[in-house]
Amino acid sequence: MRRRLWQLSCAPLLAFVSLSSARKPPVNVTFPESAPANGNVVDDNFLGISWELSAVPSLWGDDPQAIPDALQNYLANIRARMSNTLRMRVGGNSMDSSVYDPNQSEMIILTDPDAYFNDVPTSIGPSLFDVMNAMSSCVGGMEYIIGLSMQDPSNATNVLQLASAAETKLGGLLDAMTLGNEPDLYAGHGTRTNYTISDYIPEINEVFDAMENSPYGNLVPEPILAGPTICCSWNLSDVLTAGMAQLSYKYYTLQHYPTYVCAGQTDASGNISYYISHVNVAPFLSWQTEGMQMAKNQNVPVLLTEYNTASCGGDPRVAPTFAATLWAVDVALKAAQLNYSAVYLHTRELGITYNLFEPTSTDLTSPDWQTGSPYYATLVVAELLSNLSSVIVDLNINNSTTNSSSTVAAYGVYDSPMRYRSKLVLFNFNYPKNSSVTPNTTAQTFVLPPNLADSVDVRLLHAPNISEQTNISWAGQTVQSNGELQPSDRQLTHSFACHEGCEIEVPGPGLALVWLDPDEQAGQIYFGDSTVAPIKSSSNTTSTTSSSSPSIRADPFSYFLFPLLAAVLSTYVVHSLL
Repeated sequence: MRRRLWQLSCAPLLAFVSLSSARKPPVNVTFPESAPANGNVVDDNFLGISWELSAVPSLWGDDPQAIPDALQNYLANIRARMSNTLRMRVGGNSMDSSVYDPNQSEMIILTDPDAYFNDVPTSIGPSLFDVMNAMSSCVGGMEYIIGLSMQDPSNATNVLQLASAAETKLGGLLDAMTLGNEPDLYAGHGTRTNYTISDYIPEINEVFDAMENSPYGNLVPEPILAGPTICCSWNLSDVLTAGMAQLSYKYYTLQHYPTYVCAGQTDASGNISYYISHVNVAPFLSWQTEGMQMAKNQNVPVLLTEYNTASCGGDPRVAPTFAATLWAVDVALKAAQLNYSAVYLHTRELGITYNLFEPTSTDLTSPDWQTGSPYYATLVVAELLSNLSSVIVDLNINNSTTNSSSTVAAYGVYDSPMRYRSKLVLFNFNYPKNSSVTPNTTAQTFVLPPNLADSVDVRLLHAPNISEQTNISWAGQTVQSNGELQPSDRQLTHSFACHEGCEIEVPGPGLALVWLDPDEQAGQIYFGDSTVAPIKSSSNTTSTTSSSSPSIRADPFSYFLFPLLAAVLSTYVVHSLL
């Protein structure tokens, strides 16, 4: 007899509830037993964070002792959910227009108060690397990509100084250094007049030569440079063919956004339905297919070092919403299938609508930060990938890759190297279209077949609607103003039998992460309190909780007593499992 898990999140409380028959028909989930032989293998730190350099002082503080507690918690939450180091990229337009001053005591100085807000030049001091090292120690390990400027080819000496300082001070934390940022836009932005690929290739050759023969010794004894970090006007295949493929790159790097708000909001930037249509994800990521195939043939990994909902800061009608959360997860999983080796969500200075998090004032020590909706995507992706590495496959349920009217999507996760089926990710993009539509009618049933798993564990990502900005929960937890997940040590996990098949209800809008035979995945499911810098009590007796501290995995119903009572009072009818 098939078992059914009735679910609906009435955030912030979760309860099992009866569902109306007015919902969309159940969707069968087919999960092939074997992963594709040539499937792309990714690590559990696949989704990283990209930081605009000029915004770092307003988010990280300006010295190792001034790192905000809230930011430590935000990053520790992610790091605790993966076995590998957390990927960080510090760069952007501001990095490309900045200089390094080895004698500067300040971490970063904004050198032009009248600069265009999408390109703020800075002067960088050595203490930037001290802060980066300290942050890594605070949250349990990071790896960094930093940018080297290509805007002024006559300033090669400064580039070498920065590269040498980064290698010396970051040591093993330095993953790569990108040469330039969006050089394909230099001409359009007036940075370099009539700049083309023909100009670019000789310049990167000169940089490689200079790095090999620098006053500081050979700075590239092993591949550590990345590029071309293009976004818009050039094709990766053309750059590789022109000569870049002959150079020893560690990564090929791309940046991409679905649309832009550089000249103001547009109909496209505010079209929230685009972001909840799974059919749009593959085209978004496939604009450099030929170049990516060339990279694969060369065994050079491709990174998407920046993505978010709209370039130049996002559109407030989409960027801070739950639609952006679901989209960010969808893009990450599709990218994992399409041969990317890592992707990075971009975040910027205070007031940018697509930010993952930001302080509400210039006082970074205040535990009064606000969480952007895309942040939740980082938690989900970190949990769904295996610490043994994974292969991700789009299961194309309901023809969701081609059917623009489909409101569902599903991915299968195979654990590598054995490539056995370990998890499912089920998307429900349906949502209440008006106030008269109850959440009951937007839930979606996903039918798992017999013999797929003896049992399953389920966690939910949910919000009341796609436009929701703050009332978002993952595994029953919501991020508080100090970056702490609450309840701090209780990841709401629903466990039930599935040997004869089962039906999983995913609230709309929402997402379910399903572990298959969770008892066989010991250590793969995160339980614990990832807070590393809790708010201090007035008596200063509050101690820091280690991110590695496990919590006792209790019967999930033991967490429901109060939520169930609240649900009853809210007129929901609680049912037992069928």
